[in-house]
Amino acid sequence: MHAKTDSDGTSLDTSWLPRSPRRPVYYVQSPSNHDVEKMSYGSSPTVSPPHLYYHCSPIHHSRESSTSRFSNSLKMPRSLSAWKHIRIDDRDGDDHDGDDDDEKDDGGGARKVRLYFIGLLFFVLLFTVFCLILWGASKAYKPEISVKSMVFENFYVQAGNDQTGVPTDMLSLNSTVKIHYRNPATFFAVHVTSTPLEIHYFQLKLASGQMKKFSQPRKSRRTVVTVVHSSQVPLYGGVPHLADAREHVSKVAVPLNLTFSLRSRAYILGRLVKSKFYNHVRCTVTLTGKKLGKPHNLTKACVYL
Repeated sequence: MHAKTDSDGTSLDTSWLPRSPRRPVYYVQSPSNHDVEKMSYGSSPTVSPPHLYYHCSPIHHSRESSTSRFSNSLKMPRSLSAWKHIRIDDRDGDDHDGDDDDEKDDGGGARKVRLYFIGLLFFVLLFTVFCLILWGASKAYKPEISVKSMVFENFYVQAGNDQTGVPTDMLSLNSTVKIHYRNPATFFAVHVTSTPLEIHYFQLKLASGQMKKFSQPRKSRRTVVTVVHSSQVPLYGGVPHLADAREHVSKVAVPLNLTFSLRSRAYILGRLVKSKFYNHVRCTVTLTGKKLGKPHNLTKACVYL
């Protein structure tokens, strides 16, 4: 038999020794920088926390350290920057939600503006159509004008001089014209003005007169009397029918024309809707020496344009 060496005995004794139970794992949290500054590197073993009196191998120590770091990583965020990153992302999400709400609000406001604009445009269009209807309806109510009569009160022909001193016959005439005016409109009044009433012998104007302006209510009528006269109008021999007027007045018969124009304005809807009517009148009348002071009937002697 071989003698047992010291090495064999040692190996056998070690293999048969009962294995020590596995030590519990302790998790050590690394201190903060502030705590590290307070700690002293030269502190005695009595100040340090109590440790179990056993020796661990480097492999076992590294395993415990890695396990501790893994557990700590599961319990808390990896770093403060990661936590801040998460908070920033949440805030960004809130900002995006706020932006979406603002966009929705802006979209709703723009829609309201469009609706208001469309409503205003529709109202203006409807009001315009209504005004056009009123204007078109007013055209059916054109005022009615009728020149009833004209009276030559007197006329005189005498020798005289014009403004430049040229000798010629001078005419003075006095007459009145009676006009009937009727407003047939049922919903508006009219304001009437007129051009001067003029009496012509061909192109020579012998007398004129101005009608007073007036307002005529709806569905009403009136008679307007206007004076047409002249004084010292030079004839320059242009009216041969008046050559013997100074000696034989009763034999005088001079064809004349009476012309004028009437303008009637209707304010239907204030001054927003206005309607204008024009009446151009031309009448033929004969100045007769025998009918001075008597009316000349012009009912059928006038043309209305």
